Amino acid sequence: MSDFLKKAEAIFEYTQTLRRDFHKHPELGFEEVRTAGVVARELSALGLEMRTEIAQTGVVATLDFDKPGPVVLLRFDMDALPIDEETGAAYASQNPGVMHACGHDGHTAIGLTVARMLHEERDQLSGKVKFVFQPAEEGLGGALRMVEEGVLRDPEPDICLALHLWNIKPLGWFGVAPGPTMAASDTFDIKVKGRGGHGAYPHLTADPIHASAAIINALQSIVSRNVPPLETAVISVTTIQGGSAHNVIPEVVEMRGTIRTFDSDVRTLVHRRINEIATEIAGGFGCQASIEIHTLTPAVVNDPVITAEVQEVVRELFPTDELITTSQTMGSEDMAYMMQDIPGCYFFIGSANPSQGLDAPHHHPKFDFDEAALPKAVAVMATAAARFLSRS
Repeated sequence: MSDFLKKAEAIFEYTQTLRRDFHKHPELGFEEVRTAGVVARELSALGLEMRTEIAQTGVVATLDFDKPGPVVLLRFDMDALPIDEETGAAYASQNPGVMHACGHDGHTAIGLTVARMLHEERDQLSGKVKFVFQPAEEGLGGALRMVEEGVLRDPEPDICLALHLWNIKPLGWFGVAPGPTMAASDTFDIKVKGRGGHGAYPHLTADPIHASAAIINALQSIVSRNVPPLETAVISVTTIQGGSAHNVIPEVVEMRGTIRTFDSDVRTLVHRRINEIATEIAGGFGCQASIEIHTLTPAVVNDPVITAEVQEVVRELFPTDELITTSQTMGSEDMAYMMQDIPGCYFFIGSANPSQGLDAPHHHPKFDFDEAALPKAVAVMATAAARFLSRS
């Protein structure tokens, strides 16, 4: 098998040029028209069988090695975020109010480089690779739409792989863990309706602000008193709105927040307790609560066998780098929808470099990463895919 790390380093300029081009021209979810066009151009040059406009702007290409073997799906997200860039980089966003602040520009460039390298190995491999360039990962449901529009059919994948450049950790770090690795994500909206009135006469009102404060405090007891101690959950109230004057107790208070869990039973428990606590506490204050919980994504759960193979690839390619096999994050990823029925591995590659000022967190206006992470990511993804494809 080829030395994919050596090849990735040899064509680094190709990867970097693509990444910087995508970074200059970021596009929001379901608006990745230019990005998808570049992806289609590069894949067409390889002669791959291709479909476009899946889930509006998604691109799917199949590389067929003309020998019986597994179907390996490799997924790369393309969308940017509604953020004004403040990096000052020569390749900074040229689209006001939009920037690649999460590394998806790097992911797309990595995917195209992997496609190019695996295409060069077409005489050595068996089966098929399905390259999935996904729109709208950032909370807009791009993966689910792609699944609904048939991305897991014709052909059906046997294995799926995905990755994330990870600025929380430095260059030379890898996180490849079996089991739940990213959390399920849900949102909630709670409206507390009381009886408004003059702030000088609170006894004549049913104060929804007072009730809401009690609800917010009590919601944290779900994690500390209802969730089993060896399990985990996050419940964060992230916005609360009510009232507009110093001396008026409002009629209504509205709050919103996020829920993160790994286990499906814990997820169900948290949903139930949020409803019970908000309803009962509001009632105790003479108010009424209405609750809506919206499910966004399931947890990302890595298959242990496939994950062990990716871990071995990292060890062989980068024996002196740090490999963490227990890494988890309460962040969420809609790749979970593709991994519900297809066993796979979602892994992380450290990309921060504090000495170069490249350590701003994801979704920050100054976000940028050390591009030396790109060939590392390409090498791991290409090598892991080739391992599975060489076993006909």
